[in-house]
Amino acid sequence: MITTELLRELRNIASADRVHEKEILAQHCSFKTGGPADLFIRVVTADELERTLECLSEAGCETFLLGRGTNLLIGDGGFRGAVVTMCAPAGERSELCEVAADGCVIRAGAGASLYKIAMAAKDAGLSGFEFAAGIPGSLGGAVIMNAGAYDGEMKQVIRSVEVLCPGTGVNCCSGEEAGFGYRTSRFKREGGIVLGAEIELTPGDKEGIAARIAELAQRRRDKQPLEFASAGSTFKRPEGYFAGKLIQDAGLKGFSVGDAQVSEKHAGFVINRGGASAAQIRELIEEIQRIVFENSGVQLEREVIYLGDF
Repeated sequence: MITTELLRELRNIASADRVHEKEILAQHCSFKTGGPADLFIRVVTADELERTLECLSEAGCETFLLGRGTNLLIGDGGFRGAVVTMCAPAGERSELCEVAADGCVIRAGAGASLYKIAMAAKDAGLSGFEFAAGIPGSLGGAVIMNAGAYDGEMKQVIRSVEVLCPGTGVNCCSGEEAGFGYRTSRFKREGGIVLGAEIELTPGDKEGIAARIAELAQRRRDKQPLEFASAGSTFKRPEGYFAGKLIQDAGLKGFSVGDAQVSEKHAGFVINRGGASAAQIRELIEEIQRIVFENSGVQLEREVIYLGDF
């Protein structure tokens, strides 16, 4: 229950203009769906984050830590609890979104976008992060999920990770200790909140780096339905298969539930054509899983995370 006392405590920690009641979550989710959260809190320092989480825990308030909402389907009924984010809107400063180059290392906060980090690397003449420039998420989520594209993954470039473990404080672990696997890490399996990371890259030619980023961006535009709201690849890649081909082979390209549709451009993407509800998107995802299993015997596993009331 959200009490006046809880609101007062949170606003003392994070300031009144960053603590909101009944915030519509559709504006914070790339699928463009989602009802209201009881509370929506934006924090800009590690201390604010830790104190906010302690306050919510003591109040018994369910809490979800939100990045840029690019791998998330939020229910139409919203979220009964508090959504906390480290990501700052464009033009607003936050130490949790800062990016700085030091030699061959980029230091970045968990709320920094992968695009911002890729541009900082390019400007510093550092190569190795080009693959991530088009992934529309934040560093924290990318580390937790070991995000990747075009033969690159976070595990290839992460040197160290700063992690907040509520109750025990802030710790640092090496990239090797992060336990990266396909779309997973020890932080996903065991918990812990990524505050930031060091990204180790190699010297390169700025023009060559820019050209590679542009090339990958064009490949995305050519092959992916970027003109529609989506959460990117809907399913993990099954071992020995490609999710998009399994879906296409099942005759599902263009299949729809309301305004939720299997993209005709890339069958691995479920898209919102403009008016889809979260319930329709979820129904479509589950229909795809059922039909693909009947057709091929392969059980597709979602990359997309469900949150809230559907």
